Amino acid sequence: QAQFVESGGGLVQPGGSLRLSCAASGFTLPVLAIGWFRQAPGKEREGVSCISGVGGYTQYVDSVKGRFTINRDNAKNTVYLEMNNLRPEDTAVYYCASATYPNQRMCVILKDHFDSWGQGTQVTVSS
Repeated sequence: QAQFVESGGGLVQPGGSLRLSCAASGFTLPVLAIGWFRQAPGKEREGVSCISGVGGYTQYVDSVKGRFTINRDNAKNTVYLEMNNLRPEDTAVYYCASATYPNQRMCVILKDHFDSWGQGTQVTVSS
C-alpha cells in the first residue's frame, strides 16, 4: 500500500526557511504527481503546490509564489518543499499526497485529485 512520510517541520521565526520532505514507500514515485497541502486550525485543507510525474511541471498557490519551491528526487523517492521568507500565516500542518493524471506532465492543486495522504508535519512561524 502506498504511503508517504512527511518530515522537516518545526518552529521558525518570520523570514526564516524550512525544507519539508515527502518520502514515498511501497511504490515507485516517478510516474505520480505529488502535491503539498496545508491545514491551519479551524480552516479547510488548502493546496500549496504540486509537481507533475514527468517533465517537472509545477503549480503554486498565489500566496506562496516566489517564496516556495517544489522539487523531486526520483532516485530517493522523495519530493521536497523549500519554504523561504516564511510568514506567520504559513503556520499549518503540511501534508503530501499523490495523484494520477492521463497526462503525466500536468498537475492541479485540487484536494479531490489527490489521495494516499501522509500524517503531516507541523510548521509554526512565530517570533
